[in-house]
Amino acid sequence: QVQLVETGGGLVQAGGSLRLSCAASGRPISSYAMGWFRQAPGKEREFVAAIDWSGGRTYDADSVKGRFTISRDNAKNTVYLQMNSLKPEDTAVYYCIADGSFTGWGTGRRFDFWGQGTQVTVSS
Repeated sequence: QVQLVETGGGLVQAGGSLRLSCAASGRPISSYAMGWFRQAPGKEREFVAAIDWSGGRTYDADSVKGRFTISRDNAKNTVYLQMNSLKPEDTAVYYCIADGSFTGWGTGRRFDFWGQGTQVTVSS
C-alpha cells in the first residue's frame, strides 16, 4: 500500500502561483508513475499531469500546458505540482495518484492509489 498526502493548496488571486506537494509513505515512489488529477464542484475528475518513474518523461493536459510543471524527488518520496499563471477555472480539489503504469493517464481508467486531495481556490 502507498499512502499519499497532498499539501500546499490554498486561496490565491488569478495570475498567482502555488506549489502542491504529495508526500508518499509505505513504499518508495520510485516504483510508480505519479500524477495529479483535479475535480471542480459539479464536474468530473480531470487529468492534470503525470510523470514517469525517473522523472524523464512528463505528460500534461492541454488546459495546463505551459503553466503547470510536475516534478518528483524520489529520495524524498515526494511529487510536486508547480502551478503558475493560475486562473479561476483552475479552482478544484487536487488529488495525487500513484500508479504502476505511465500509459493511459488521460483516459478514464482506474489508478492504484489516491490521496485525499487539497483544495485550490483561485479568485478573480
